Amino acid sequence: MRKTAFISLAVVSALALSACGGSSDDSGGSADASGGGTTKITVGVLPVPDTAALYLGVDKGFFSDEGLDVTVQSTTGGAVAVPGVVSGDYDFAFGNYVSGMVARDKGIDIKYVTNATTTPATGGFQAVVVPKDSPIQSPADLAGKTVSVNNLSNINDTTIRGVIDADGGDSSKVKFLELAFPDAVAAVEGGKVDAATVNPWTSDMESKFRVITYNFSDFDPDLDIAGFFTSGKTVSEKPELVKEFQTAMNKSLQYAQDNPDEVRRIILTYTKLSQDTLANLTLPVFRPDVNRDALTKLGASAKEYGTVAKAPDLDALLP
Repeated sequence: MRKTAFISLAVVSALALSACGGSSDDSGGSADASGGGTTKITVGVLPVPDTAALYLGVDKGFFSDEGLDVTVQSTTGGAVAVPGVVSGDYDFAFGNYVSGMVARDKGIDIKYVTNATTTPATGGFQAVVVPKDSPIQSPADLAGKTVSVNNLSNINDTTIRGVIDADGGDSSKVKFLELAFPDAVAAVEGGKVDAATVNPWTSDMESKFRVITYNFSDFDPDLDIAGFFTSGKTVSEKPELVKEFQTAMNKSLQYAQDNPDEVRRIILTYTKLSQDTLANLTLPVFRPDVNRDALTKLGASAKEYGTVAKAPDLDALLP
């Protein structure tokens, strides 16, 4: 039996990191000019189903209950979110845990403050797929093939490599191609790649594609994928702001987990997904706590595959 300890809670390119200069907002959240005690904050997120709990929490007033006036700003991933937090463009941001490991590995002081999304134990909202007539039948068969991921040297290629090696394949022979999720389906249909990482994966895609792996749940069935983070400076200088965000976000996560119909409703307000697509979508798990054992495993794989230079210090990365 796996021993599990729970705690509360994209590659950063050199070019992206060069944008991490001086802070444009040293306050870590600015007071409302009305003097009503409200703190305005900006949160950077990917507009995908994974971030539904934040949008739902704003909609339900959980953040305003904590005195927070939230502006949600779309990002393209951790490579933008990390420097955005460090520069002060975002007070908090959504990012997968490998993005955080990479940032810390490069000496960037960020800390996760809450969880965001966890893989379902079986199946999932993301999958690596091939055309129905592809000769690829198992993860091991991906060796020597081209597979799309949304960011190179990040959580997807790290977990996919782990799944391939566990299946007896040689993941060092896989060629990963960086493609945004919206382009992945067309790429595998057109033969640009042999397999594609698609998010969201929905059951109505089964008429065209076969799932080779649900790379998150196949890597670990209790894997936390992403969380919300801020700068170390904000954690040390604005502890009340961090506490307010944590309280509101954790309440949002629990509400989302308990109310899947509300999650599907809110997703329609910030994505281009249709009602029919949502009906076929497996939702992620939303929970406040993080499985540290699974993150330790993820960090070890990130080091093994060269995503980070040294094993991540989870005590420094997580609160």
